[in-house]
Amino acid sequence: MIDAPKRQRRPVDGLLLLDKPVGWTSNAALQAVKRLYQAAKAGHTGSLDPLASGLLPICLGAATKLSGWLLNADKTYQFTCRLGITTATGDAEGKVVTTCPVGPLTREQIEAAMQRFIGVIEQIPPMYSALKRDGQPLYKLARKGIEIEREPRQVTVHALRLLRWEGEELEYELICSKGTYVRTLAADLGEALGCGAHISALRRTAVAPYDAARMVTLDVLRERAEQGLAALDELLLPLDSAVAQWPAVQMRGDAAFYLRQGQPVLVPHAPTQGWVRLYEGKDTFLGIGEILDDGRVALRRLLAG
Repeated sequence: MIDAPKRQRRPVDGLLLLDKPVGWTSNAALQAVKRLYQAAKAGHTGSLDPLASGLLPICLGAATKLSGWLLNADKTYQFTCRLGITTATGDAEGKVVTTCPVGPLTREQIEAAMQRFIGVIEQIPPMYSALKRDGQPLYKLARKGIEIEREPRQVTVHALRLLRWEGEELEYELICSKGTYVRTLAADLGEALGCGAHISALRRTAVAPYDAARMVTLDVLRERAEQGLAALDELLLPLDSAVAQWPAVQMRGDAAFYLRQGQPVLVPHAPTQGWVRLYEGKDTFLGIGEILDDGRVALRRLLAG
């Protein structure tokens, strides 16, 4: 019996804003997208737990070189706290650890508890996380009943807004820095209210500079796949969209040539500091640059061929 030939993978570059469904791991969602696009190379930025849904940027081809910048981006979530119950994992899938009656609460009490977690705060990473100790993820240790000491980490909560309050459920919108554990925040909010809490629903709605408006579901991708690869490619965002918030610097002739060789160059009217998008001419996106102290533009990541 002759084995069927493997499907040929193709080079394809761009970003897809996937609306990851509940119940899927981020890697399973990534592999499904990679198969549909028949992509030779793909990666995702910022894992979502299976319980969580929402925005999972998928980087195809050269876009994988931008994953580090998206991982460091601020993120926006909507999450629901179930008061009165704590779980081993901090979410609805974990074993119940404690239950506590939820006494009468006022909006003033809830708002006061929220204020404690706005700004630069410290969080102790949960045991059920992908952080590694001696090469082993913490969640694997937790499943064996092993708990180890974790160092607090500083994160920034830019905004925390109460969207809904119904009985023992509180729904919030959160804008935060990278590395923020939403499950930990929910547990800490419950502790501040004196009754404990866990996350019963979690959805990511933004990864700067992207928001939910251009998210695409797996069902839509499957429909497009039936129409052909060109229909799928229409859903991809260009590489420079990932850094659209940075100033653009356009170069011509020798400046673009030397920059491609890794040599910093002077560009008239360029910004005086910070990160920039680099273009050869008006439309050819070269990659990411940084303004040096002497005003020259240095290439930090080449994305053009």
